[in-house]
Amino acid sequence: MTVLATSPSLADVRGEFPALQRRGRDGSPVIYADAPGGTQVPKRVVEAMVDYLVAHNSNIEGEFDATVETDDVIAQARLAAAAFVGAAEDEIIFGGNMTSLNFNLIRALGRRLNPGDEIIVTQLDHEANVSPWLLLAEDRDLTVRFIGVTDDLDIDLEQLQGALSPRTKVVAHTLSSNAVGTVPPAAVIADMAHDVGATVWVDAVAFAPHRRIDVAQLGCDVLLCSPYKFFGPHAGLAWIRRSFAEELVPERVRPASMYPVGHRFETGTLSHEAIAGVTAAIDYLASLGAGSDLAHQLDDAYSLIARHESGLSERFLAGIEALPQVTLHGTQDVDRRVCTFGLSIDGVDPAAAARWLNDRSIYSWNGNFYAQGVMEHLQLPMEEGILRIGFVHYATTEEVDRVLDAIAELGEVSQ
Repeated sequence: MTVLATSPSLADVRGEFPALQRRGRDGSPVIYADAPGGTQVPKRVVEAMVDYLVAHNSNIEGEFDATVETDDVIAQARLAAAAFVGAAEDEIIFGGNMTSLNFNLIRALGRRLNPGDEIIVTQLDHEANVSPWLLLAEDRDLTVRFIGVTDDLDIDLEQLQGALSPRTKVVAHTLSSNAVGTVPPAAVIADMAHDVGATVWVDAVAFAPHRRIDVAQLGCDVLLCSPYKFFGPHAGLAWIRRSFAEELVPERVRPASMYPVGHRFETGTLSHEAIAGVTAAIDYLASLGAGSDLAHQLDDAYSLIARHESGLSERFLAGIEALPQVTLHGTQDVDRRVCTFGLSIDGVDPAAAARWLNDRSIYSWNGNFYAQGVMEHLQLPMEEGILRIGFVHYATTEEVDRVLDAIAELGEVSQ
């Protein structure tokens, strides 16, 4: 077992996650190679959510103790989320999920767009950052331009450069492919977009468990992610640059105009217990690192996570390269990807492969993962898609080896 850091060890880290004690149908410890679809949660997240519901459950902005405590839970979550993305707490937005938040934010932006304005999206993206733009374009008579991907499934920057113009109002793209793990050069894309006056709108869902988010370094104007992908509960989290937010009229009831900019984009009553869990998830991540405050602890933690996961990626990629019956979709360069791998196995349906792995206590995903552009580029049927294997920092090298052995065995028996 490798060591994530001098303290805590990987064994200590794994001890934080009760789900990692689960055993599969063959009696073996379960390997959660399904991380791109959602991570497991540490004990402190469960405890924070239960504590809120048992001891503090209330609506907001009242004059009694429980409601004041609820206000504090939300305020603390905004501070934690602000540190998590490198922003100010009043720019943070909570919601039910990333997709719902994105629809809401995009509809607000739509009021400022005019017929003939152009939106750029990419084939690398999850549909949550594609379809809302297509629907808005239908309503507002806008043009949506698709940017393709390279042979190793990165955003085609040359094609992007050719598509940008003064008519471009938004460049929307992912920070990491949820299907194949590519990490595009976000800062480069942001500079290209801002050169023509466009807003940069990024999906950080598949990026957040693996890499440190810093909106200043990324150069984006809007960022969305999902806490259940970074060891928290099912919820949505967004950040919007204050100066940009102040120009928008959100989809919200009239009294909301008195609230800070981020809160104005939150519709209805939030899941306060989930928000408590988001804070606990960020605190957990920070506990992996060292530093004088939450932001610096997160910096250190993500440095350790990246180092550990790079080792896992190198091991997995080397193992897959030795299996001629297996095709890896995407780059072999660990510096341009996260620990998410899209695979095809000769003669094996992805769903059958996932069932095979499940019989060996390995959880994985099969399908298209709402990454329609990727499947179209690969010329694969949407209904079948690919096999997706993904690890996060609580995975071990022994687990990677078990997955590789199972895939090798499946490839052999399929011949």
